[in-house]
Amino acid sequence: MSTQTSFPTRPLGRTDMAITRIGLGAWAIGGNGWAVGWGPQDDADSIAAIRLAVDRGINWIDTAAVYGLGHSEEIVRRALAQMAPGDRPYVFTKCGLTWSANNPMATPRRTGAPASIRREIEDSLRRLGVERIDLYQMHWPAGDGTPIDTYWQELLDLKQAGKVRAIGLSNHNLAQLQDAQALGHVDSLQPPFSAIQRGAGADLIPWCAAHDIGVIVYSPMQSGLLTGGFSAERARALPADDWRSRHAEFMAPNLARNLALADALKPIAERHGTTVAAVAAAWTLAWPGVTGAIVGARSAAQVNGLLGAAALELDSDDLDEVAVAIELTGAGAGPLRPPEDSAKLPANLFA
Repeated sequence: MSTQTSFPTRPLGRTDMAITRIGLGAWAIGGNGWAVGWGPQDDADSIAAIRLAVDRGINWIDTAAVYGLGHSEEIVRRALAQMAPGDRPYVFTKCGLTWSANNPMATPRRTGAPASIRREIEDSLRRLGVERIDLYQMHWPAGDGTPIDTYWQELLDLKQAGKVRAIGLSNHNLAQLQDAQALGHVDSLQPPFSAIQRGAGADLIPWCAAHDIGVIVYSPMQSGLLTGGFSAERARALPADDWRSRHAEFMAPNLARNLALADALKPIAERHGTTVAAVAAAWTLAWPGVTGAIVGARSAAQVNGLLGAAALELDSDDLDEVAVAIELTGAGAGPLRPPEDSAKLPANLFA
């Protein structure tokens, strides 16, 4: 496996992995035919996107068993099979969402039972075609009554057994993160985070920074809204099998605010000679404690529009401009900009 890249890297928490500032997200390449799909997707386009991202220097891919009900992991395997073993990126995936093959459109179940997790990891290893998963994450808090200390202990055991290199949590709140950390170190957290959905900047990200927990944020472009290429017309044209067609951020009144914020990022992108999408991702990377951002791409062309974020650093004036735009548009909720000095953060975050 190669970890050599010309892009800047950061250590992922206490792990031995140094990752590029952006990684390729594989949610959309799961395609349609399940409850939270993104509409039709061409597998050849997906493989081309993965290959280009890795060829250009991105050294990690984030997927999940549930994306396409196993299909995303299988596409990742097909892309990896076209690479020399020494050129392959780190592969991150997730457990804890299970489904019925007889009812693929049903909402996946949030499952934390250890026996289920043991089955899930074997299925993921098989679909991905790897001997060990680099980062294995609990996708959501369990909804089947399994307490967090039970499923977190199972992940700790998988790490001890060598099935996985590192373990993390996705979509967990601060109290849950603290409970897991009390049992055994959390290598990484994956929260949603963008200039629209900013809540993690208030507590989760600074707490992780204080406890050597890596943070890889997802949806930094708010699922396409902050790419500079989205429009009200496109929102209206989203197919019924695209989950965004049913989401409040893609409907009035939020949609107009979000698109106005995307427009406000265009002057920053022009100054830096890059894309609005890259600026949106770089905004999340400007937060102390954020290790990397997951950027989804469904084609090689989309990858090309995102690579600029891997090395882009926004300065204080840029961040002030985004903060003003957030206030003026009224988009989203949460802190307006990264803290300039971690000493200004609430002391109880570091307890």
